[in-house]
Amino acid sequence: MGKRGPAPKPTALKILEGNPGKQKLNANEPKPPKADSIKPPSWLMPDAKKEWKRLAPSLESMGVLTTADLKAFEGYCQAYARWKQAEEKISEIGTTFLTPNGYIQQTPYVSIAMQNMKMMQSFANEFGLTPASRSRINAAMDTKGRKEEEDPMEKLLSGRW
Repeated sequence: MGKRGPAPKPTALKILEGNPGKQKLNANEPKPPKADSIKPPSWLMPDAKKEWKRLAPSLESMGVLTTADLKAFEGYCQAYARWKQAEEKISEIGTTFLTPNGYIQQTPYVSIAMQNMKMMQSFANEFGLTPASRSRINAAMDTKGRKEEEDPMEKLLSGRW
């Protein structure tokens, strides 16, 4: 039997969310090193590389994407590229086709698109990329993606001093 309850969140995401449950943060959580510049691997599909270049800088600046997270992020980007490819094919040929026996059948691209969308959703939740997971994040970032310093008076008045 698997573990019960929701999957634990990384401490970096809990901090960005402001630790809404006010539970003790894991001080012993491994802290993977941040990479100077994380580049997409050469084997990724072209659309996956574009998605990587679009998202990686903001995830790095939030401290969510580190060298230890690269395989999961590669999976997200590749699932995105395959989903996009399947959706483009569906737009071109439609969702169904007529078999030689005269039956209407769903094209395999519909299943491929759905499977990759589920994978994207799973990875996106891990990185805080969905509206629901993002709405819980409360990080004051400046225009360059760096966390702004909180006003000491605001901290004192809110009881976090």
